[in-house]
Amino acid sequence: MTPLVSAREVSRSYRQGDAKIHALKRASCDVFPGEHIALTGRSGSGKSTLLHLLGGLELPSSGDILWPLLGERETLRPGKVAYVFQMPSLIPSLTVIENVALPLVLQRDEEEAAGRALDALRRLELDQIVYKLPEELSGGQAQRVAVARALAGQPKLILADEPTGQLDRATAQHLLELLLGSVAESGAALVVATHDPAVAERFPNHWRMTHGVLESQEVPDVSALV
Repeated sequence: MTPLVSAREVSRSYRQGDAKIHALKRASCDVFPGEHIALTGRSGSGKSTLLHLLGGLELPSSGDILWPLLGERETLRPGKVAYVFQMPSLIPSLTVIENVALPLVLQRDEEEAAGRALDALRRLELDQIVYKLPEELSGGQAQRVAVARALAGQPKLILADEPTGQLDRATAQHLLELLLGSVAESGAALVVATHDPAVAERFPNHWRMTHGVLESQEVPDVSALV
């Protein structure tokens, strides 16, 4: 099977004052269509850096990364690859539906963008709050809006960086249920970076990172994630 994204011996380093920080060290991996992966490891282990490289947000310092089924890096966003970050990053002056539709307006007319945004909000059980502003939302609602914004573009690959990290356990599990259900319905591949064993155990595939090294691509001992 042809992968959506393929990384070979990719490294990422940067300077912090006089020091050189090696955030990622010679990682090789593939993400295939429809695959669901938990990327585990402690904070600072390189999870975010790997996600940024897989989605083309950053370029590797060395090594090669290609998107065989998605095209060139410049065409990945918006549409083919979507991100969900730890914080929702909603625009305060826009309503919920406007926040979700905003990336789509760059590609489609406003009516189609609004329709797709509303469909995504319904899937995340948010159709009752479409005209609220971000300041009126709970933390869990705001994060679900961020997930809806990612889903609305019907991406082939979704990369989520600690999407439940700021939520209580019950809210996190509810968000995870909705996210997994939505990507199963759409057929998108999903990679979720997490240090939460309760999140990781919901995924059939596990990658583990330690100190910038992608150590394994198998089911880990979840007790070692914390």
